[in-house]
Amino acid sequence: MATDSDSPLRAQQRAETPQGTPCVDQGVETTRPAPQDPLYSSSPKSVCAEVFAYHEEDLVLCGVEWEGGKFHGPAGHTPSRFDQVLQLGWEDRLNRGLFRYRLGELQTRILPGDVGFVAQLNIQRGLERRRPQDIQSVRQHFDPRQFNFSKIRPEEVLFCMARGGPPLAGSASGDVLVVINVSPLEFGHVLLIPDPALSLPQILTPEVLCFGLEAVLLSSHPGFRVGFNSLGAFASVNHLHLHGFYLNWELLAETAPCQSLLPERNFYLLQEVPAPAFLFYSDGQQVGEMTHRICQLTDHLVRREIAHNLFVTRGAAPHGPVRCKTRPGIRVLIWARRPCFGAKEQSAFNVALCELAGHLPIKTAQDFEALTEASAIHTIQKYLLPELQFAQLQHELVALLKE
Repeated sequence: MATDSDSPLRAQQRAETPQGTPCVDQGVETTRPAPQDPLYSSSPKSVCAEVFAYHEEDLVLCGVEWEGGKFHGPAGHTPSRFDQVLQLGWEDRLNRGLFRYRLGELQTRILPGDVGFVAQLNIQRGLERRRPQDIQSVRQHFDPRQFNFSKIRPEEVLFCMARGGPPLAGSASGDVLVVINVSPLEFGHVLLIPDPALSLPQILTPEVLCFGLEAVLLSSHPGFRVGFNSLGAFASVNHLHLHGFYLNWELLAETAPCQSLLPERNFYLLQEVPAPAFLFYSDGQQVGEMTHRICQLTDHLVRREIAHNLFVTRGAAPHGPVRCKTRPGIRVLIWARRPCFGAKEQSAFNVALCELAGHLPIKTAQDFEALTEASAIHTIQKYLLPELQFAQLQHELVALLKE
């Protein structure tokens, strides 16, 4: 199995990382304390964040399910430690006016049809989010002259996420910052960011992905999702980050049936959805091993200059049953897609990780009211790979993961 240390792409990425990039809060330097049991403790990072130290027993591996297709709030639900810390911190920053706009409850439509698209009207995000950077390659180098996460305000950092206790084989190591997205698309929208001073470009690494998978497992909310947009797949900032957010609606991609591609590697093809995806499944065990397999796949896409989106969600086992309510594991969906370089298209919605999964943030009231399932599918499928190219890529990836 390929590891981070023996990946040529990863070695090149480290070699190209510029040194001496400013930290979020220069001049502050501390030493990591031993992990403690409280909800969070002092952080070693230069941003002076609190540390959320978690252990194996904090992962919520059973009992997560939907009731009637929508999450109805705290009744009958106990938020996990992770949910409590993230939500309280996020609401605190909202009340302190740190976002570009005050996000209220979003107007939501479930589009009539078999897919059950979740459309949400979010006019302010369309108007006030930061202008996307000019991206010309999936492998574009980090540019310190562009906006990057060393420039975020310290008060935007909620906490530093770190594993406590003895390390487990393949589990997340080091730490990541959990930071508010100042232009949120939904409640609790955060970014998971490795140390900004590393100046990593937007190319997925096993370390940050493992934190993303474990974040989903730390939440007891069935609608907490994590995702990644590559360059050329509507990533707005070329500085390594994941998105995390709550969505109170279930999605078809959580239970849609899958075709086995390499079941001994938990590798499948998601079918009967508008955008077929490569899929990895885990019941919460051996997450580290799955993380490295996923990055083998995404490294291959980067080498081939194939744009891609990734979406992590609680989900049913690969063979269903379809539309079941229990979520015994996590599904990691990966879409290899047509790239979109240069200016972003001014359509009803951009086709990125949320939209491919069935969640459609809409920019205008007119588009929100007029959107149909057929028009949404038409927009999404414009960004899918041609059938022959997808089939060839599938063959390549199966061969790669067999090695």
